[in-house]
Amino acid sequence: MRTLSDMHTVAVAAAGQLLHFELGVAYEIFGNPPVDTPDWYDVRLCGPGPIRVGPFLVEPDHGLDALAAADTVIVPACVDVDVPPPGELVEAVRAAYDAGARVASLCTGAFVLGAAGLLDGQRATTHWAHAEQLSRAFPAAEVDPDVLYTDNGRVLTAAGKAAAVDLCLHLVHLDRGAALANAVARRLVVPPHRAGGQAQFVSKPIQPADEHALSRLLNWAEERLDQPLTVTDLAREANTSPRHLGRLFRATTGEAPLQWLLTRRVRRAQELLEATNDTIDAIATATGMGTPTTLRRQFKRTVGVSPQTYRQTFRTPPPTHLPG
Repeated sequence: MRTLSDMHTVAVAAAGQLLHFELGVAYEIFGNPPVDTPDWYDVRLCGPGPIRVGPFLVEPDHGLDALAAADTVIVPACVDVDVPPPGELVEAVRAAYDAGARVASLCTGAFVLGAAGLLDGQRATTHWAHAEQLSRAFPAAEVDPDVLYTDNGRVLTAAGKAAAVDLCLHLVHLDRGAALANAVARRLVVPPHRAGGQAQFVSKPIQPADEHALSRLLNWAEERLDQPLTVTDLAREANTSPRHLGRLFRATTGEAPLQWLLTRRVRRAQELLEATNDTIDAIATATGMGTPTTLRRQFKRTVGVSPQTYRQTFRTPPPTHLPG
């Protein structure tokens, strides 16, 4: 039977030959709460003993058996995928999963999950340079080299390096909602979400640098999401042709202008659903969707759930005031 602290316990596995970037990412995100955020995560560094991680000496504060008592287990990247991971690490990860933990790998940590049998029948990813090898090593897994991360519920995998940040932010979003995930992202100076991953958690796309030709236009459009903007409106504001604007949008954001607008309207709807008690009618108006029917249809198509379900999942409860 698992024993948990009052806070969500995150156990970071520190065993074998690890890469320090992914290990540091996990500890930074789960071990450093946003300002004025009580009850963040109880982070435990778990391993058989001190290990050398690049130029650093890492000293775990718990043994590998502590993985089985965690809510979430993070398996950082391993240095050499041609070297089998330590048997004790594989066994501890499997035991944690069997005990009910959510297990997430970062980059080549997916090879540990594969060795533990957790990728069988699951969609998985790793660094693109090792995706083919992961597929060969674990043919029962559905390896997708084109995504930043995969989420199968209790088994999650991230692609290389920066995708570790994406997956960790995704986990924070799942556990604590978009507002706190965004707060962590701002501290790290990264976008809360990049293209890829699960559609249910569409968030703010990558924005171009301030000096980019589109930066002023995107800010202008963000301030007018409640208005029925067209490509012609955007092109006129940017003083260019609709065709050239389309090429510029795709090159900068990866999306066509109207798709970018829809993504931002849905994201604004998510923010309002999380942070306000506004009605669906009011949110439809505020996001330029026009009608509640349109909002529900576009929201469900983009996010994967209805606005009401999303609000029930991510609505921040009001603070409890004790009599005093």
